[in-house]
Amino acid sequence: MARSVNVVLQKDVEKLGKGGDVVKVSPGYARNYLVPKGFALPASEGNVARFEHIKRVAAERAAKARAEAKTLADKVNAVEIAISARAGSEGKLYGSITHKDIETALKAKGFDIDKKKLKVDNIRATGTYEVTAHIAPEVNATFKVIVTASAVEA
Repeated sequence: MARSVNVVLQKDVEKLGKGGDVVKVSPGYARNYLVPKGFALPASEGNVARFEHIKRVAAERAAKARAEAKTLADKVNAVEIAISARAGSEGKLYGSITHKDIETALKAKGFDIDKKKLKVDNIRATGTYEVTAHIAPEVNATFKVIVTASAVEA
């Protein structure tokens, strides 16, 4: 009886490996847990080749998505957004500029970036602020938001 068998992981298994890895495990662990739960398949040539192909396709897809995200980030980096809000005589806003306000202004410029992906400090006065948008993993864009007073009140 074999002391260990090779299996190809279909999913990430904590303390064992990531999906697509070929790992050695005990035959009982493979037979009683990994294979029935759908975490692994026996490491035959066909299974290994299939997972190598899946990995290659996923890497190509990720590279394409990263390139598209970098292109979008370059376009967003060149954007300046002007937002006007009610403010007092000293430039303090009545309220603040929120993520939703910036998302709306970006949509008006033709960029569809979710408000949850924007990193904004509290904007409570007129001036120029830098906002970071998380476009994709490891791809961020920084753009300027210019806040002006729409109605000066005393």
